[in-house]
Amino acid sequence: MKTYNLPEQCNAILFDIDSTLYTHPEYARLQLDLPVKELARLRGISFKEMNDEIARFREDWAREHDGQVISLGNIFKAFGISIGEIVRWREQLFNPEQFLAEDMQLRSVLKELDYSCILAAVTNNPVSVAERTLRTLGVEDLFHAIIGLDTCGVSKPHEKPFMQAAILCGAVPENCISVGDRYDIDIALPLELGMGGILVDGVKDVYKIPDVLFGG
Repeated sequence: MKTYNLPEQCNAILFDIDSTLYTHPEYARLQLDLPVKELARLRGISFKEMNDEIARFREDWAREHDGQVISLGNIFKAFGISIGEIVRWREQLFNPEQFLAEDMQLRSVLKELDYSCILAAVTNNPVSVAERTLRTLGVEDLFHAIIGLDTCGVSKPHEKPFMQAAILCGAVPENCISVGDRYDIDIALPLELGMGGILVDGVKDVYKIPDVLFGG
């Protein structure tokens, strides 16, 4: 876990969901592979060829953007796949109920945070997939707002989802903290917007956030 510019007064915590509120490498891999397979099918090439093409695109993009990481959603957009189509694919292909289960420790931690802060989820998955994921984890009722790929029509990192979450939580950016597992996607832009950030390595770090914010 790494923390960045944590505010003295935290009014809202904006959580990424996947690989942040749960740790499941197989499901995380499938969320990358299944849309790529669909894109490969549409283009009439093999999964390996599509993956290699995406890898080259990532490398070229990073070289042109000071080593930053681009999200898969933004890669698909560059390949001519609309946000609406990406949303449809993810709604059809992703099945959190098959891989995840209720996490009572996570619920306890989020309830503790909910006493002092409003909780929101900001994800590159569609809202419907996010809702199903949070419901499967047993924490959906603790989130005041869910901002998905179909909410603002853009993929993180983009200021719209983060600012929309802050607005729905009734908080200014300076009193928000963004939590996620990818610095370039979940943390870097919120820091530019004036928010604090917590970079986690899976849910085991999320369990520690109350101690970080409120002390032992």
